[in-house]
Amino acid sequence: MSDLDARSLQERFAPASVCFGCGPANRDGLGLRSFPDPHRTDGLVATWMPSPHHHAFANVLNGGIVGALMDCHANWAAAMALMRASGADLPPATVTAGYEVKLLAPTLTDAPLTIHSWPVSVQGRRVTSEARIEAVDGSVTATFLGRFVAVHEEHPAHDRWQPGEGPTPGAG
Repeated sequence: MSDLDARSLQERFAPASVCFGCGPANRDGLGLRSFPDPHRTDGLVATWMPSPHHHAFANVLNGGIVGALMDCHANWAAAMALMRASGADLPPATVTAGYEVKLLAPTLTDAPLTIHSWPVSVQGRRVTSEARIEAVDGSVTATFLGRFVAVHEEHPAHDRWQPGEGPTPGAG
């Protein structure tokens, strides 16, 4: 594996991102790291280990954190789908237009979680992506359907993945 392959998509394309869920520059965030899924050409995979401060109650992940993880991961699937569709070298900055999370079972916090995401449709600058969280035993604890859009230059998030994005939250 090359050094480039060892870096997550976030580290490769958005090292200055302060996103709570996946921003490498947010040391107080969740630190989600997305990688191409070796089993699905258009998919992404991430492994993430919860901490006790992510609990809703003892050994169960907070539902908001469940949603944040899948939102970020599916957003990256959308950005990468748009990059592939346009033949660009860099993914466009994409934002969430809406999503639905289904909590199917308690997501336990005593072992790493696997998060999968993939695009299901690309229409112009809009993408619909799906995601799921799997427990260590392979059971699916939550599913996600999200809609994402590549933003125009006048949108405040347009340059959000570029170096010099701003101060790192929690820095001090």
